[in-house]
Amino acid sequence: MSTPNGFPQHSGTCVTQSMEGGAVQDLHAKKAGKAAKKEAGSNGMLTFGDAPGVGTSLNENIKLLPGELKANMKIKSFTPRPPRKPRLERAASLDEKSWRRWRRFKTSQESLTDPNETSSSNGSLQEASLSPPRGRASPFHQCCQQNSLHSSSDALEASSLGKSKGGTSDLGKRASEISVAFGGLLKGKTFVGSKPRLSQVMPARPLPPLELNVGSRALRTANRIDADCLDYRHSQPRFGRVSSSLSDTRLHGTGMVYDNCSTDSMKSTFSLLTPIRSKDVRSRSYLEGSLLASGALMGAEELSRYFPDRNIGIFVATWNMQGQKELPVNLDDFLLPTDPDYAQDMYVIGVQEGCPDRREWEIRLQETLGPHYVMLYSAAHGVLYMSVFIRRDLIWFCSEVEYATVTTRIVSQIKTKGALGICFTFFGTSFLFITSHFTSGDSKVNERKLDYNKTIQALTLPKNVPDTNPYRSSSSDVTTRFDEVFWFGDFNFRLNKDRETVDSILNQNPDTDVSKLLVYDQLTSEMNRGSIFKGFQEADIHFRPSYKFDIGKDSYDTTSKQRTPSYTDRVVFRSRYKDDIQAVKYSSCPGIKTSDHRPVFALFRVKVRPGRDNIPLAAGQFDRELYLIGIKRRITRELLKRQEQKDQKSSSICSIS
Repeated sequence: MSTPNGFPQHSGTCVTQSMEGGAVQDLHAKKAGKAAKKEAGSNGMLTFGDAPGVGTSLNENIKLLPGELKANMKIKSFTPRPPRKPRLERAASLDEKSWRRWRRFKTSQESLTDPNETSSSNGSLQEASLSPPRGRASPFHQCCQQNSLHSSSDALEASSLGKSKGGTSDLGKRASEISVAFGGLLKGKTFVGSKPRLSQVMPARPLPPLELNVGSRALRTANRIDADCLDYRHSQPRFGRVSSSLSDTRLHGTGMVYDNCSTDSMKSTFSLLTPIRSKDVRSRSYLEGSLLASGALMGAEELSRYFPDRNIGIFVATWNMQGQKELPVNLDDFLLPTDPDYAQDMYVIGVQEGCPDRREWEIRLQETLGPHYVMLYSAAHGVLYMSVFIRRDLIWFCSEVEYATVTTRIVSQIKTKGALGICFTFFGTSFLFITSHFTSGDSKVNERKLDYNKTIQALTLPKNVPDTNPYRSSSSDVTTRFDEVFWFGDFNFRLNKDRETVDSILNQNPDTDVSKLLVYDQLTSEMNRGSIFKGFQEADIHFRPSYKFDIGKDSYDTTSKQRTPSYTDRVVFRSRYKDDIQAVKYSSCPGIKTSDHRPVFALFRVKVRPGRDNIPLAAGQFDRELYLIGIKRRITRELLKRQEQKDQKSSSICSIS
């Protein structure tokens, strides 16, 4: 029976019989690829005339043995008949491959078959693993090897290509049956052993080297190092970069093995923020703490980071708008005077008789201050408005903002006169800002003092924010419950002098030397007596009276009433601790002419103390909608301004000589 390749399918059992006169001749493969087999004589050799078919069972093969040899189990080996067209060259090459692999992996217990082989058939595995050295090859091994080569065409191709197929699996089954039947005969020499193991899969070529930085692209993008990732990777050591930050140096000191990706994920390369240590994150509670605790949000360490001298700049302004709908075109001269070189940390603006559109007024303030400031809080009491703007970096250190109002008129529904107070704590210092509109009239000094007394008694602040020093507070005076108090507004105190005398003094001193006018000032006299604004101070006045002007002009009242110019708009301050507040500038803004009052502002340097983390925080909240509207308007205004400048440069005027 022949295979499709033209070779006869040969199958048989090769055994060995020890006989005295018999000699076993070995078969060796030649280097040229040709081999010749020698047949032994008839003494002791068993030869099958025809090879049994593929379907012949193992028992039928055993029946072919002579009877005397069945009794004597020591059977001499025999060599099966070679095929018609021998392919010993292939058998020799396979044997040579097995020999080389056996020499290379002789200490290994794994199978020495071809690495590409994936089948687990016993025949192919044991054929390679049990290959002895070439000089001592047994006839039994050669016979089994040839049988595995000529069992089927698939087995032949699998042997030549080094891959297992279906024929090899059949050969393995028959080899297992031979091992079971002749277990006692073979005495554990061939098929007795542990389970066969597959050989280790070796790559055909060396694997590509791994990148040093194994961080994902998303992580590198989050830390913004994509642009110089390659240069950064080759220029740095293998186990991370040497950095001066605490988090990096600690990792180097402990000897941990890490890649530079783990370091980059902890601290951004381009970040300007100070890195936060892990122990600070563990110790910071944000709810309770100590004044000197390193982890306190309001503590001394955090305060020194932002204000080493522990002083902040505060801008306080008051303006009686006279209810005009028209707003100034530009508020830069009002909010951003040119005298100080730097802007302030906090801006507080109080308005009396405010414009009908309060929201528009706040948008204009945001537009003027720009993107560095946000509106922390705003409140209104009738036509009394107050807005508090603060630098964006400082909103995290403010407590919740509270406000309260007081009506000083007999009819409470009419809210043109009264007071509006806003309070909050910044670090460990509590602030109270009050804007008021007292009773008008030249001779109504007592009414104005009553307005003051009613305000300090009826203003119910603070509500939830704890008092920083309750032992020095009084229930009858709201100004004693806070560290720093600023009171500003239209107090309506006049000059006790006739119009002609005042005009003559103003005309004699065009350089704003107004010391002679202040002698007749009602508020100064009452404060010196202690009847109003007890404990308050006022900076020196060097500006002309802020009331009463003709709208749109620099001249005082020219109507038939001929009102006397006066210092009605004032800013006074009080501190719980001595010298905590220092007045830097106190002036008016003559450029704003839309009202009969000129805006009055004051610049202060205020001392701030560290605090405890036991206050309800504002959590960085501000009027975001107002912020976006104001910034958009500011950008639009800048673009229009640039376009106008560009058009002026491009235009040319022809002159005729």
